[in-house]
Amino acid sequence: MKPSLAKGTRDFTAKEVINRRAIINTLQKNFELFGFQPLETPSFENLSTLTGKYGEEGDRLIFKILNSGDYASKTNEQDWQAKNSQKLISQISEKALRYDLTVPFARFVAMNHGQLVFPFKRYQIQPVWRADRPQKGRFREFYQCDADVVGSESLWQEVDLVQLYLKSFSDLKIPVTIHLNNRKILSGLAQYAGITDQLIDFTVALDKLDKIGQDGVVKELLEKNISQESISKLDFLFTLSESALENVLLLKEKFEGNDIGTQGVEELEFVLMQCLDLGISSENLKFDITLARGLDYYTGAIFEVKANGVAMGSIGGGGRYDNLTEVFGVKNIPGIGISFGLDRIYLVMEELRLFTDSAENAVQYLFANYGEKESAAALKIVAQLRANGIAAELYPEAAKLKKQFAYAEKKGIPNLVFYGEEEIEAGNITVKNLLNGEQETITLSAFLELK
Repeated sequence: MKPSLAKGTRDFTAKEVINRRAIINTLQKNFELFGFQPLETPSFENLSTLTGKYGEEGDRLIFKILNSGDYASKTNEQDWQAKNSQKLISQISEKALRYDLTVPFARFVAMNHGQLVFPFKRYQIQPVWRADRPQKGRFREFYQCDADVVGSESLWQEVDLVQLYLKSFSDLKIPVTIHLNNRKILSGLAQYAGITDQLIDFTVALDKLDKIGQDGVVKELLEKNISQESISKLDFLFTLSESALENVLLLKEKFEGNDIGTQGVEELEFVLMQCLDLGISSENLKFDITLARGLDYYTGAIFEVKANGVAMGSIGGGGRYDNLTEVFGVKNIPGIGISFGLDRIYLVMEELRLFTDSAENAVQYLFANYGEKESAAALKIVAQLRANGIAAELYPEAAKLKKQFAYAEKKGIPNLVFYGEEEIEAGNITVKNLLNGEQETITLSAFLELK
C-alpha cells in the first residue's frame, strides 16, 4: 500500500523544525520574561469537558476518540439500528482530542483554583486538533501559543500584553501593528444607534468594512432589517480620523449618558495613554473600531496583530473575558489572554526572508571513514568535539571518498575531516572547507582548540 498523510496534517523537514523551534523559543523566552509560567495539559480530554463550549459548529469539529474494546456491544440496539449518530456518540466515545488550549486551561483553573496564586499567569505551547475542512493555511493539527492572566481585572494587564506582543515580534524582526478595540464600545455603538438587540448583525457587517467598503456595509445592514435612521446615526464610523486619540474624544462626545460605551472608551483610552507613555510608537497601535473577535466570548479589550507589508490575516489576537471557569462551576475568575499564530508567523517570516541558514545546531565536521582502526581513533576526537558543544559525526562506512564528499555536501556539512593512518602517526589532522575549497593540515591539539 502506498503511504500517505492523514488529510490536514503535515511532515516537517529538519529545516522547518529548526525554524519553527526558533519561533517557539523566542515566544517562550518572552513569556517567561513577562512572568508567565509554563503549563501543559493532556492531548485528550473527557468529551464532556469539551462539548458545548464552542457552539454547535465547534462541537461538530471536535475529534472524538472511540472507546477501547468492543465499543459497539455496549450501545443501545435501537440507536445503533437507527444510525442515530448524536445518541451513539455518548455511548461509543468518552474522550476527545483537545480543540483549543483555552477550555483545558479553564478546566485546570477550576480544578486547582484553591492551590493557585492569583493573578495566575500561564503560557501554553501545544498542538490542537480540529476536524475542519483543510485548505491553505488551515490544518487539522496545528500549534497554539497562548498566554493568559486570570484573577485580575486590572487594565495594567492589557498594557503588559501589548508590550509582550511588541517585544516578541521585534525579536522575530516582524514589523507589526496592534489593532485595539473594546467589546463595550461595540455594545455602546449598538445602544447609541438603537439596535442593541441586533448587536451581532451590526458588528459582523462592520467587521467587513475593509473588504466591502461603506456601501457594502450599509447594504448588509439594510438586509438585516436595520433601519436607515440607525445607519445614519453611525455614519461617522466611515469617516474616522487616523488619530486614535481624536477618535476616542469623538466617541466620548457620542456616548454621553451611555454608560457601557463610556466605560469602553475610558478603558481603551487608559491602555492607549499608558502605552504611549511607555514610549510605544503610535504607529504600532491602531484603534480599530471594526474589530470584533468572537463577540460571545470577549467582554472588554480586544487585540489583533497584523504584519506590516504582508498580505496575511492576523498573526495574533486575543482579549479580555469574564468568568472563564463558570462553565465548570467556579465563578468570578476574570481573565485576559492573547495568542500567537505560529503557522502564520512562519509564513510571514518566510515571505520576508527572515530565517537565517543558521548552523548553530548543524553538524560542523564530518570525519571520513578509512576503516576500523582509523574510525576508532576518529571517534575519540568526535567525542571531544561534542563535549565542547561542537556537532560532529563519523561517516558510518569505509566507502569511496567521492561518496563521503557527496554525503557532506548534501547535508550541508561545511568541513570534511581526514584522520587517516598518516595523520594519526604525525599527530596532525587535515580539514577541507567544502564551502571555499581550502584545505589545511594542523596539529591535533590546535584543531581541538578551534571553536
